[in-house]
Amino acid sequence: MSSFVLQALPAFLLVLCRITAFFVTAPLLSMRSVPAQFRIGIAFFMALFTFMSINVEFMQIDAAYILMVLREVLIGILLGFVAYLFFAVVQVSGSFVDMQMGFGIANVIDPMTGTQSPLIGNLKFMLAILLFLALDGHHYLLTAIMNSYEWVPLDNAFFNRIYEGSISTFLIKTLGTMFVLAFQMTAPMIVALFLVDVGLGMLARSAPQFNVFILGLPLKNMIGFIVMLVMVPGFLYLFQQLFSQLFDAVGQLLKIMQG
Repeated sequence: MSSFVLQALPAFLLVLCRITAFFVTAPLLSMRSVPAQFRIGIAFFMALFTFMSINVEFMQIDAAYILMVLREVLIGILLGFVAYLFFAVVQVSGSFVDMQMGFGIANVIDPMTGTQSPLIGNLKFMLAILLFLALDGHHYLLTAIMNSYEWVPLDNAFFNRIYEGSISTFLIKTLGTMFVLAFQMTAPMIVALFLVDVGLGMLARSAPQFNVFILGLPLKNMIGFIVMLVMVPGFLYLFQQLFSQLFDAVGQLLKIMQG
């Protein structure tokens, strides 16, 4: 029994490296509010179940094994990063709105990264997390990393995909899609606040006695919150489409890695 464990340990560690690296960058699972003990425990048992469900060959720990560890870590980080990009859409869209509403100077702590993030973006991010949990999105993420071994087994040619440039091309396209989606999510509010700016400009020209700098900030805040309240019922549809594109992007990345 001990000899079997020693033979299976290198392959199990490779599986653990990919899943642990995925937990480092994946949305929701990498939040600072999630205890490290919980993440380590979940990653260990997921790696154990995954290892028992796939066919792996026994391997030895040598110089080539170090490259295999690096490859598995990069695969896990890349899968989690692509999923995180679509959650960054919410924060980027919030930063667009904050600049228009005058909240660009005020930031709050982002619960995922521990850094400062825009107010409206953080509010949308909280709503996105609640809807993601309500739609069982975290289950799909865990299923995706466990099923990734069907697409990208331990003996994959991941470094060849990097050399071909297919992965970098996919990341650039995904990053461009992220900014397009962020602008589409905030387009109604940006248009409404732009019209407010136009109205204030006309007011300043027709009635110079009004101080538009004092009048403009509370007016833009009020209009911004009203438009956002009108848009709240549509957030469910927007986030459903966003999560659908998230899972499609993860599937496309697995196909690219498979070659």
